[in-house]
Formats: sequence, structure tokens, C-alpha cells
Amino acid sequence: MFKKLLIVVVAVFVLAAAGGGLWAWQGLQTLKQPVALDEPVLFNVPSGTGFSRVARQLENEGYVSDALWLRLYGRLYPDRTRIKAGDYEFLPGMTPVAMVDAMVEGKVKLWSVQFIEGWTFRDMRAALARSERLKKVTTDWSDEDVMAAVGAEDQHPEGWFFPDTYMFSSNESDLDILKRAHSRMVSVLEEEWQNRAEGLPYDTPYEALIMASIVERETGVPWERGEVAGVFVRRLHKGMRLQTDPTVIYGMGDQYQGRIRRSDLRTYTPYNTYRINGLPPTPIALPGRDSVHAALHPEDGDTLYFVARGDGSHKFSRTLAEHQKAVREYQLNRREDYRSFPAPGTLNNSREE
Repeated sequence: MFKKLLIVVVAVFVLAAAGGGLWAWQGLQTLKQPVALDEPVLFNVPSGTGFSRVARQLENEGYVSDALWLRLYGRLYPDRTRIKAGDYEFLPGMTPVAMVDAMVEGKVKLWSVQFIEGWTFRDMRAALARSERLKKVTTDWSDEDVMAAVGAEDQHPEGWFFPDTYMFSSNESDLDILKRAHSRMVSVLEEEWQNRAEGLPYDTPYEALIMASIVERETGVPWERGEVAGVFVRRLHKGMRLQTDPTVIYGMGDQYQGRIRRSDLRTYTPYNTYRINGLPPTPIALPGRDSVHAALHPEDGDTLYFVARGDGSHKFSRTLAEHQKAVREYQLNRREDYRSFPAPGTLNNSREE
């Protein structure tokens, strides 16, 4: 009798264990089923959040039927419980396991902010301010505060940030982007300076950066950068003034309203290269790598002048007489869509007589 009872008890226990195992297996299988999503959604994991809390959050938001299965999953695979903070994008077709894997691997959602070649530092800060997902810590800072924070205290900010597209997560701030852009420009300038051509009229890399910014603002046509740089380098060697309109515009600041008058060319500012000798005191824009390279590898030649054709490109001349002829051809009969150079943003360089 006792033996029969023992057999029954064991049988019940085995059946219960088998049933429980089947129940647990079925529950774990639900974690491998795609979540019903019609479109991508963001899921935020605050800093310091543990796996159990994330499991409950996934249950509350309807991504899993029961947080119990995730906790069991975590017991079976403890290395898959080290969740990283951030915003995650869940896509249609993803399973709860894939969601957990993304959070363990730190595949956070990234956004981007773009700095365009030829922009000013002011343009760049405005772009950072417009970037909704980026934490703002420098909004009320002065330019001096920003430069000190990126490790360039007492330096003028113009030109010291590399124009590019920068990816960032929701945990990063505008200062993080500024530090990356500044570090990138320092590296690019140092590398190009180390490989510069001989006989250049620059005593420091900073002077090359100033020239690069002028080249950037004078032309957006890639094949012209070296020739534009060559004209300016030859002018410096000959003691001629650069006489470049973008420097005048920069020196005018907010007074510039889309046109340069002759009176503006006669008005002294530290940046008016019709009035000053040599380079202006600082860069006038964010130069890209191609412009930095052109400033340090100007094309050989004998041209000393150029004038805008009206399509963004230029006519280069060797003599003043040739240049004056080109001015009459391209400046006096302008089309309505005439532009002296491909200006970034809303700037457009044209001269009013």
C-alpha cells in the first residue's frame, strides 16, 4: 500500500514539474515573439535603472505580457541584465529579447547636428540651440566661457570648430559636441600644418587657419580652392592687400544687410582687407579640411586677381587690365540669380555701387 502511494506521489510531482516546466518554457517563448508595433517608438532608461525595473516598465508599456518572464530570463542569462541608460528606438518586428539585447549593448538612439563649411561660430551655436534632443548647458554662456570649457581659454572662437555632422545620444550636451568639434579642428590643422608646402607666408598654424577660412568663404567650388589660395598667397608675398569681400562682410557684423557698398569698402574695420595689410586678426568662418589643405598647399601660378562669374565660380586674371575686363564682363551685366560666391546660410555677397 505504501509503495503504491509513493508511486502516486512521485507521479504527481513529476507531472507538476513537467507542467511547471512547460508553463515556464511557454512564458519564455513569448519573449521571442515580435511586439506589435506600427511605427518606431522611443524607450527611455534613466541612469541607475536596474533590470527588474526595466522589466516592469516594459510590462507597463505593453511590450511584454508579464515582467515575470523577463526576470526569469535574467536569472537564466545574468550577463544579459546589465542595462545601459539612454533612449532606445524599438522598431516594428523587434522581440522583447532583441529589445533587452539592444539595451545591454548600449545601442542608444542617435541624433545629429550639422555644422556647415563657411558658417560662423554664431551660426554653429544657433544650430546647437535648435537641436531639440541635445542637452543645453552653454546656452547662456559667453563665447569666452565656451572657449575656456573646451580648453582654449583666451582664444577667439571663430574658425576653431570643425564643420561636420556630429552624432549624439540623449545623454550628451552641446558642450560635448563643442569639445569634439574643437578637438577635431585642432587635429586637422596640426596634421595639415605638419605636411604643409614650403615657402608659405604664415608664421603659425593659426595664420593658416585664418587663410583657410577666407578660402572657404570665397568659393565652394572644390577645384577652385587651391587656385584661390594661390592668388592670396602670391598677394601676401608681393605685399598686396587681399581685398576680399567676405572679410569686409565679417567686419560689418550685423550692419551687413546683403550688399556691400563702396562706402563699406572704405570704412575701416580690423577685418576690412581693402584697408588693412596682410591677414585679418582671426578667421572669419569655419573652414573645412579641403580649405585648410588648400591654404597650406596653394596652387602655383601667376594669377593675382579673380572675379565671380555669378554661378559660384570665378574668372582668374594675371594682370589688373585683364581683371578689369573680367569685372566689366561679369559684374556689370548681372543676372537676377547672380552670386559672388556660394555663401552658407542666408548670406549673399553682392556689391552695391
